[in-house]
Amino acid sequence: MASAQRARKLGKAFILLDNLLVIFGFFMVFPLISLHFVDQLGWSATIVGLALALRQFMQQGLGLFGGSLADRYGAKPLIVCGMLMRAAGFACMALAHAPWLLFVSCLLSGLGGTLFDPPRTALVAKLVRPRERPHFYAILMMQDSAGAVAAALLGSWLLQFDFRWVGLAGTGMFVLAAVVNALLLPPYRVATGKTSPWHSMRIVLHDRSYMRFVLTLSGYYMLAVQVMLLVPVTIKQLTGNYQAVGWMYMLETCLSLSLLYPLARWGERYLRREQRMLIGLGLMSLSLAIMSSVQHPLAAFVILAVFFLGSIIMEPARETYIAGLAKAQARASYLGCSRLGLALGGAVGYVGGGWLLDMSRQWQLPALPWLCLAMIGAITLLALWGQLLRTPASTRYASNTI
Repeated sequence: MASAQRARKLGKAFILLDNLLVIFGFFMVFPLISLHFVDQLGWSATIVGLALALRQFMQQGLGLFGGSLADRYGAKPLIVCGMLMRAAGFACMALAHAPWLLFVSCLLSGLGGTLFDPPRTALVAKLVRPRERPHFYAILMMQDSAGAVAAALLGSWLLQFDFRWVGLAGTGMFVLAAVVNALLLPPYRVATGKTSPWHSMRIVLHDRSYMRFVLTLSGYYMLAVQVMLLVPVTIKQLTGNYQAVGWMYMLETCLSLSLLYPLARWGERYLRREQRMLIGLGLMSLSLAIMSSVQHPLAAFVILAVFFLGSIIMEPARETYIAGLAKAQARASYLGCSRLGLALGGAVGYVGGGWLLDMSRQWQLPALPWLCLAMIGAITLLALWGQLLRTPASTRYASNTI
């Protein structure tokens, strides 16, 4: 018993270290892609959005496949290979001088994420007890926010010299993460047995209520990915300063560090997970609707604070809800499939957001992207309302003990 507790404690410490490296490497590069290729090089926002959508779809859309491989072969080989592939993608991005090279780099980056993301997520569900998950997810999100702002500030500083330094710095971080995992990560198995990849996938795909919930979340992710596309471009336009992208992440970090953990604890005590998800999505949708009329940088940051607050409320509840639905015999497959909504919503969000940005400039309708996104948020809110309040997840948690 003591050895199991020690293994959990060491495993959680490793997850935090690994998460910091991955977050730092990712946010050093991705928030600056639209600024470099759209704002600096003058490429079409639609083209850049397509490349970002390709990365999103490859990583999240194939998450079920990556998860099924992790269920069969264990977490470590998938994580190490995936991180090296992500590093190769960032190295290619650093040298991208034409759209096809950007697409290749996003393809490699996405395939790498397909391999390492599901087993990393499954390790959290394996090593953290169900009653501890809301608090641990809150800690991970706080770490995400702190790492994101530090990485974005460093990346925006490097961007002043050359984007190649941004891409190569991200490459170095993922090579380091691969080495750390190769040397320190024990050979954990994330499923209860050696189920074949195809059988694991069938278990998940036949779970209709789970698949319906995952696909409905596509609308939520259409809003969330704009932090990588529309929001950085808009903030830079309003402020005239590339460093403002770092300020944006600093705002998110301040809110996360001060509110995320206490809100998660308060929410666990007084609200169901379903209610917290609906409240969070409602705040995000409302903030995007108001953003359509913002013309001053200070007002934009105030509205962004509301958007981030909605995400702070939504994310721990969503992660805990999803982990509670995963069956132990196909844990990584379930958690890999949970990214399908992010794949679809992210792809549509990137491509649609880029196209709406181009059209808003062409038609001189700056409010167009924000109003369309707010409408998508409202529709998603209604769809989730019907699902979550009709079939609460608590009826399924009892079968997901570790």
